[in-house]
Amino acid sequence: MAFSVVSNKSKKTYFLHARLQKLKGGQEVTLYYFGGEAKAGAIDALPAGMEIMENERTGLPMLRKIKK
Repeated sequence: MAFSVVSNKSKKTYFLHARLQKLKGGQEVTLYYFGGEAKAGAIDALPAGMEIMENERTGLPMLRKIKK
């Protein structure tokens, strides 16, 4: 089952996705994003060292590193 979060503002459910992106220098990075439907690339768990925050104005969920 894909990891999901419900927006406090809009009460809409968002699903966490990940994909690999290759940069010009050849390095690969993982991009994380939330979508309204669980599609290909949906992941089951929150990445280690990350937390969910919600944009106060739009209500969209975002990932950020855990602050120490």
